[in-house]
Amino acid sequence: MFSHVMVGITNLDRALAFYRPLMQALGLEERFCNPAVPWAGWQPAGGGRPLFVIGQPYNGQAAQAGNGTMVSFLASSPAAVRAAHAAALAH
Repeated sequence: MFSHVMVGITNLDRALAFYRPLMQALGLEERFCNPAVPWAGWQPAGGGRPLFVIGQPYNGQAAQAGNGTMVSFLASSPAAVRAAHAAALAH
């Protein structure tokens, strides 16, 4: 269980082009998107936690992959996993 997972990004438009179709394939709803920050977040259909958030790192440094970081999305079926994988590869 967790409240949210945040992944650092350097380009919001490019990140949205990737994550919006992926989150849709997983059945997650966009909760907010604020280009001024910049950040965006998704949550399970109907609301609640956990949130998946993308955004510029708080420290202002460039976003980098974390050593040992792992994030796993819950999918409802193997077919949903395949659809999410296909969406991710396409974007």
